[in-house]
Amino acid sequence: VQLQASGGGLVQAGGSLRLSCAASGGTFGRRIMGWFRQAPGKEREFVAAITPTGLFTYYGDSVKGRFTISRDNAKNTVFLQMNSLKAEDTAVYFCAANRGAQYGSISEYDYWGQGTQVTVSS
Repeated sequence: VQLQASGGGLVQAGGSLRLSCAASGGTFGRRIMGWFRQAPGKEREFVAAITPTGLFTYYGDSVKGRFTISRDNAKNTVFLQMNSLKAEDTAVYFCAANRGAQYGSISEYDYWGQGTQVTVSS
């Protein structure tokens, strides 16, 4: 599975961005897909995940109620809608494909996109 993330940019606090992650090859429609982020000097952090059919979604505590993950299996694409952005959301955002069922375990993600920068100005 090859993943290509896009949609990052510079936004003011309180604003919104929508990230996209296009997948090619492999078994996108059968995999849990996730978003992670990494700020300078910090470890990579779980943001959100979605099950193969989109029936279940999971979120990190810091983004609950503000971010929404979704997917379009017909287009092999997963999205991350980010609302009410805060300065602390500034990071490089990565999409990833999970090889199993442990959505919160970074080690279970075996394919990663290249990352897209999100910068929130306060």
